[in-house]
Amino acid sequence: MTATAQQVLQQLIDMSHELGQPEYELAMLGEGNTSALLDDGSFFVKASGCTLANITESRIARLLRAPAEALLDCDLPTDDAILTGLMSVAADDSGNRPSIESMMHAYLLGIPDIRFVGHTHPISVNGLLCSTRAEELVNTCLFPDQVVCCGFAPVFVPFMNPGLELARMVRERVNAWMDTYGIAPRAVMLQNHGMFAIGATAQQVVSCMRMWSKTARVMIGALSCGGINPLTPEQVQRIFTSPDEKFRAQIIGGLGSQA
Repeated sequence: MTATAQQVLQQLIDMSHELGQPEYELAMLGEGNTSALLDDGSFFVKASGCTLANITESRIARLLRAPAEALLDCDLPTDDAILTGLMSVAADDSGNRPSIESMMHAYLLGIPDIRFVGHTHPISVNGLLCSTRAEELVNTCLFPDQVVCCGFAPVFVPFMNPGLELARMVRERVNAWMDTYGIAPRAVMLQNHGMFAIGATAQQVVSCMRMWSKTARVMIGALSCGGINPLTPEQVQRIFTSPDEKFRAQIIGGLGSQA
């Protein structure tokens, strides 16, 4: 059954509230943004100037996805130009100012089967992303649930200024990752910035985000106790392709028992 726009909006609000819970330490103050795709080709995205923890329907913008993604190839030299471009692809007359990262959300929501996107700045994950070993560490698998909820490897993106520059680099790195592996990633790691989690459901986004936060905490703990003992590539592949673990991933991600 296809979800109505109002149902998708409520799922986005609920997902945003969960990601913004202070005890999860994923998004402080006004950090982070979220989005959800609609069947008519538009998408909801968090407006600027509000927090995930208490966002309401009135603080969500609705944009046309394909035109918003097309802005990635436009000459938009300033933040004001980007905002003008985003406002020009609004799908309603709410007047809400969309996040400057809406172009990136538009691109990610264009990946087949991706319906929800979450972006946060987790304290623990940024502990890895702000280190001198960022790319190495986020590409290390430590335990089965990390693989089940977060996949076998994220996309790593070197630091870029937020906005058009970053969105273009995310597109380049994600496209290259998908060309290599033939599937969609579950997470995109932004050096010295934060992370994106993407999925077919809001629950997939939340489970990936929270498990990455746990993974980073475990990794920092292991480093403080003498070093990391990672899973081998063979062990990671076995977990990622195991029918039992795939079934568990479906349940955790809110997809039921679908194959």
